[in-house]
Amino acid sequence: MPFLPELTREAVLAESLPGGKARCLACAHRCLTAPGGAGLCGVRFNDGGKLKAPWGYVSGTAADPVEKKPFFHALPGSRTLSFGMFGCNFCCAFCQNWEISVIKRAAALRPLKTSPEEFAGEALCAGAKIAVSTYNEPLITAEWAAAVFAAAKKKGLRTAFVSNGYATPEAAAFLRPALDLWKVDLKSFNAENLRKVCGADLAKVLKGIEIIKSSGFWTEAVTLLVPGFNDSDAEIGEMAAFLSGLSQDIPWHLTAFHPDHLMTDRIATPPKTLYRAREIALRKGLRYVYCGNIAGSRFQNTACPACGREVVEREGFSVTANLLGSGGTCPCGEKIPGVWD
Repeated sequence: MPFLPELTREAVLAESLPGGKARCLACAHRCLTAPGGAGLCGVRFNDGGKLKAPWGYVSGTAADPVEKKPFFHALPGSRTLSFGMFGCNFCCAFCQNWEISVIKRAAALRPLKTSPEEFAGEALCAGAKIAVSTYNEPLITAEWAAAVFAAAKKKGLRTAFVSNGYATPEAAAFLRPALDLWKVDLKSFNAENLRKVCGADLAKVLKGIEIIKSSGFWTEAVTLLVPGFNDSDAEIGEMAAFLSGLSQDIPWHLTAFHPDHLMTDRIATPPKTLYRAREIALRKGLRYVYCGNIAGSRFQNTACPACGREVVEREGFSVTANLLGSGGTCPCGEKIPGVWD
């Protein structure tokens, strides 16, 4: 039976094919479904030859600082209102939101019905400056996110995705009018490990990140460093070189793993692993590399690459000092890339 069929609408990111089949265009899986079939995400399904997509609900909301997403180069210290839905197009063994991303688990949960206008109003009342689609993979619910974001923009809010980046050109073009910021995961640079642990194709991940960056979204990258999975010097160097090749100004967040879901067979990431990875990334040319998800972590401040001054200082998810002028200008005159105004 389709997942929450009553809370769906016909998908925009889809094409109808002969024989009642439909192809999804929302993510790089490009699932082909027959009537009654569903995509790998479990929430986009073929209803009589038409692809249906989730609509009209959230799995939950939370008011968070933008630094928690994490975005460090977008409206520092701002409040966000985040929302999720259900399902995911990956199956990461270390998922920390598996209660809503795994459909068999999510089936026991109750969706919270809402409308784009209601959510945007709640965001404004919460003092948020950014509406964020997160918690599960937002690409699989792109039509709903675009509607929520359009309503949020009418109220003067910015909008953001927290995503695994398995993007298609069609999805990027569809989202571009309504979406400003895109946080993207780079989970591994080992194709075999990524396929085994996350169910994803590395080439499609890399292409997706290229699409996101070239489409004009403000892009920040995150890598959860998992001991024994993606924390070797060689793999860290490959990831850093790839990001630096797209732009030396992409902020890269190196975050600590904690045992969860199906990956409880290893230790949490030691701080020294994050710090070692940061040094590698800097040598590969990245100018803004942060370490997080550990209490008291070093290297959370934004430093000007021209003069070395720390222009945004952070403690945990709180901004304790911001010396940036209009447009993200350091007192020395250097402009720090980001979305500051």
